[in-house]
Amino acid sequence: MKQRLFILSQYLLPHHLLSRLAGCVAECKVRWFKNAFTAWFARRYQVDMSQALVEDLTAYEHFNAFFTRALKPGARPLDETPGAILSPADGAVSQLGPIDHGRIFQAKGHSFSVLELLGGDANLSAPFMGGEFATIYLSPKDYHRVHMPLAGTLREMVYVPGRIFSVNQTTAENVPELFARNERVVCLFDTERGPMAVVLVGAMIVASIETVWAGLVTPPKRELKTVRYDEAARAPIHLEKGAELGRFKLGSTAIVLFGPDQVKWAEQLAAGTPVQMGQAIGLAAEV
Repeated sequence: MKQRLFILSQYLLPHHLLSRLAGCVAECKVRWFKNAFTAWFARRYQVDMSQALVEDLTAYEHFNAFFTRALKPGARPLDETPGAILSPADGAVSQLGPIDHGRIFQAKGHSFSVLELLGGDANLSAPFMGGEFATIYLSPKDYHRVHMPLAGTLREMVYVPGRIFSVNQTTAENVPELFARNERVVCLFDTERGPMAVVLVGAMIVASIETVWAGLVTPPKRELKTVRYDEAARAPIHLEKGAELGRFKLGSTAIVLFGPDQVKWAEQLAAGTPVQMGQAIGLAAEV
């Protein structure tokens, strides 16, 4: 009954209003409040600050600065195995595997469409049909910056409006097409393994999503918006493997897509397996 009430609440709650309110709280600079809230959060979720560049919780100007904290140099060494595909973030594998008939497995009989995930553009989704996906869930205690699984040149960014259901095991098992319904930012790159998509999926009380090239992604209207970066008027944006791509101001999920016959996921990975940014989650497939 408790689970059913939780799922019902996900449909009834004013998602965007709650997220805006959470954003105001997270940006509050009143010292006593932000210090008390940050300390409570760190205790509640057992956040390990020993790897943070700034370990002192009171040194952050607001909660968001703490939440998107940088790590000490060397805290996340990159796997140097030739052809390694790196985890884009700290967290746990939600699911990974083949894209079957244009759909990505979510959980317990649920799947979602690649076409819808990428904003409904058949030209964007076509290269990934029959390819591979990896979905990484970031919990509240995790490092919340997202990095490049493979070096690539940015081709396109698509902001896709939507709901912002909570993202966790319960909602994944009970909300159909969860990741293709939530607000998200799709980043498309050209790589040595062909097209690669990294999708930053928002969630309830995720105040914002940022990228390193565009900053805060907040279109004036909540409507589909595409920005191309491969036009002559724009300088190419190239990011090396392991470079920071973006960040979440409060939680959620990163989904990585490759085309067919390009990558092979590590056999030891399964739903629930913890991963860290920089860890190899797969290898380039042999040609």
